[in-house]
Amino acid sequence: MGSAAEAKREQLAELRRRMAAVPARGAEASAQVPVTGGPRREALPVPAALENLLPDGGLVKGSVVVYNGAGSLIAGLLAAVTSAGGHAAVVGLPRLGLLAAVEMGARLDRLAVVSDPGPDPLEVASVLLDGLDLVVLGLNGLSVPMSRTRVLAARARGKNSTLMVTNGSWSGSALHIDTRVAGYSGLGRGCGRLRTVRLDVSVRGRSAQPRSGHLALSPTDGRVEWISDPDRPTAAVQPLRPARHAAS
Repeated sequence: MGSAAEAKREQLAELRRRMAAVPARGAEASAQVPVTGGPRREALPVPAALENLLPDGGLVKGSVVVYNGAGSLIAGLLAAVTSAGGHAAVVGLPRLGLLAAVEMGARLDRLAVVSDPGPDPLEVASVLLDGLDLVVLGLNGLSVPMSRTRVLAARARGKNSTLMVTNGSWSGSALHIDTRVAGYSGLGRGCGRLRTVRLDVSVRGRSAQPRSGHLALSPTDGRVEWISDPDRPTAAVQPLRPARHAAS
């Protein structure tokens, strides 16, 4: 018991040292988000194809986002933030494809990875919020009580950092993003080369109409990028009936 507690203290102390060494945050990352069609809150950049589906054109700083679905879009979000000069972390998602993130433009020198956060991943995320623009937290099926979601939300707000939670139950978030793999292409004739992944995306928030659209992950000009799905003309923003969404 004592050794486990000591290991946890050492892990948290090391994370705090790393956060203290992170340069000043935010200016470059937030500058990438276009402000059109009325005032928007300061937000982190996202893949360009996702911007029109989000109420503020990006992930609002100081907010909590609940995400459910394909890890490939998480990789894209990490790439967007780190390639724009921001710093990010992934906690409790050991199977997330970092190679895919790099292919989308992620900078690994700006990305911290804590594959095994121990018995209290929320505490690890809380430390990381102190120095990073985006923290992605895998809950591994955990249902987080309201008392702790409020504490983490307040910390994200106070540190002007964005917390994205996935693979668990979290109440009180400002934004929900749900994705579903809609199909693949590029495997015909036995070539074995997957070229395109298609996602259906739905977004709902407290103060905006629910929206949905279609994205495709495909090689473009020597790198892998998210684009509006060219084979699905309904890729533009589509209003959703709220009844279609189950509460998280």
